[in-house]
Amino acid sequence: MSAVYFEDIAVGNKTVSGTKKVTKEEILDFARKYDPQSFHIDEDAAKKSIYGGLIASGWHTGAMLMRLMIDNMSNKRAGLGSPGFDDLRWIRPVRPGDELRFESTVFETRKSESRPDMGIVRANVHLYNQNDELVLSLKSTGMMKTRPE
Repeated sequence: MSAVYFEDIAVGNKTVSGTKKVTKEEILDFARKYDPQSFHIDEDAAKKSIYGGLIASGWHTGAMLMRLMIDNMSNKRAGLGSPGFDDLRWIRPVRPGDELRFESTVFETRKSESRPDMGIVRANVHLYNQNDELVLSLKSTGMMKTRPE
């Protein structure tokens, strides 16, 4: 597989990932370490919460999205990281047993004005569960190398 550079990405390009099954154990592990709110770490308290059961931390959901995105990328991608994202929304709780997948659609590409060896790619990213229900959305910004001359 040849390298994927900025010039290979076009507005309208769509990426669809495989799936990732969410386990109760990983929800509890992540939450105990990083977001120990009762509805993430205590099944009894979670049942009494507005969520009616254990849910993944939103930050855990974002981390799972990131893993799906990296697993879906070619190891030959000329990526340079990301300065961030916009409009992060946690739409629906993620629960044990959910199967997550993402779809990403490029809506903007532009060459960097200050770095001619770099381009900027922006995409709408949507994370869905097994019922095709939207659970998270964001607008990503990625930096990529331009094709060497």
